[in-house]
Amino acid sequence: MGNPGPGGWACILRYKDISREMFGSEPHTTNNRMELTAAVRGLETLKETCEVEVVTDSEYLKNGITSWVKNWKRNGWMTSAKKPVVNQDLWRQLDELNARHQTQWSWTKGHADHPENNRCDELASRAAREQSHS
Repeated sequence: MGNPGPGGWACILRYKDISREMFGSEPHTTNNRMELTAAVRGLETLKETCEVEVVTDSEYLKNGITSWVKNWKRNGWMTSAKKPVVNQDLWRQLDELNARHQTQWSWTKGHADHPENNRCDELASRAAREQSHS
């Protein structure tokens, strides 16, 4: 809600017919930080090495972890423009968690026909609204 402003994140962990919804919020954040937080919170919940498919509607998240992070690490967490990587704290956490698992990253169009993605959007929006009223 606003960018920056109150924000929410959500993820759904699913294994066979078991699922767990997780969500939270921050009082002053950005949409990119919330996308990263959802992935970090989901992956850090896994207690052992897993084969994981992460489905996201964030090209920033998918491209960052599958492509850009390699160069950032090689360049000491600096961008090609020689500036510090934005959200570096979360990118470092995500990179470490991603390395623990066999992770496949998939992109889906937001606000489309992906039921879990739509549910995450609903949960994250609710968390952000509740944060803005507190």
